[in-house]
Amino acid sequence: MRTTGKLAVRLGLAVAVATLLSGAARASDAPFPSRPIRLIVPYAAGGGPDVLARKTAEVVSRELGQPVVVENKVGAGGILAAEVLAQQPADGYTLMIGASTHVTQKLMQPSVKFDPATFTHVIRTGFSPQVMVVKAGTPYRTVADVAQAARSAPGTLNYASGGIGSAAHLAGAAFANAVRVDMVHIPYKGSVEIVPSLIRGDTTFGFPVASTAMPPLATGTVRALAVTSAHRLPNLPGVPTLNEALGRQDLVLDSWSGIWAPAGVPKPVVARLHAAFRKALSDPAVRDFYEKAASVIDPTPTPEAFSRFIAEETVKYRRIVEQSRIALQ
Repeated sequence: MRTTGKLAVRLGLAVAVATLLSGAARASDAPFPSRPIRLIVPYAAGGGPDVLARKTAEVVSRELGQPVVVENKVGAGGILAAEVLAQQPADGYTLMIGASTHVTQKLMQPSVKFDPATFTHVIRTGFSPQVMVVKAGTPYRTVADVAQAARSAPGTLNYASGGIGSAAHLAGAAFANAVRVDMVHIPYKGSVEIVPSLIRGDTTFGFPVASTAMPPLATGTVRALAVTSAHRLPNLPGVPTLNEALGRQDLVLDSWSGIWAPAGVPKPVVARLHAAFRKALSDPAVRDFYEKAASVIDPTPTPEAFSRFIAEETVKYRRIVEQSRIALQ
């Protein structure tokens, strides 16, 4: 009886294990995606990049037949979000808005627990230039006005950014380096805080991305002095490029962004995500939304093309960081 009882227990355990394995196999065979996808956004809620991400996520949700849930993780110039992504399973269910700022953060801090080169690069979504802005009530009406004020009091004029190594920080540092005057960098927790700091009078100028700058420009609370793109923006035809304003050719500093996933996501899953985001970026409503935000949609044709682009950008940003002597504060 004892032997029979033990045999029954063993048979029961075997059946239970087989059932679990069968369930796991069925789960792994389920078509992707079979549950909601998490999209980490390393920007403050309500800012231009966050709004663009949410608009795109809405359409991607329809394409994939599953919700794409946006989650804001702000901190340390995007480092926090990237470190969280690096710790997630490589199953395609956790994505992040990866950007040029993540490349610069890795260049400045090799010890951070992520590497832009090793993430799964799904697709580049597009570009967004920065806009040099000041509070509307200030006497600064041109880039030359700001440069002259800085020269009159070296080391006192300050500029706001969304964090050390952010796009706004790089643009401000490059501007200071171009006019050869020391200026004070005031980093905030996110780019959405740049304009409020100008309005309060805490900072003199800033370089928010165009999507964040356009709403306060429309209400007249800030004044645009220049854009960091290669050409003037259709939305701001009267605003010169920074190259035009300073008579240079090396101050094209467009931010770029795209969709990243943890390293090692299976290629069929990457292909599914790439196709869904590319189709979403061709949606007329999404394109119109990006255009109004002065952002340019420019998806890479393949995930591999995005990887090559990131490698090229890493070389460019390494040069900018070294020339501008950007360092952690």
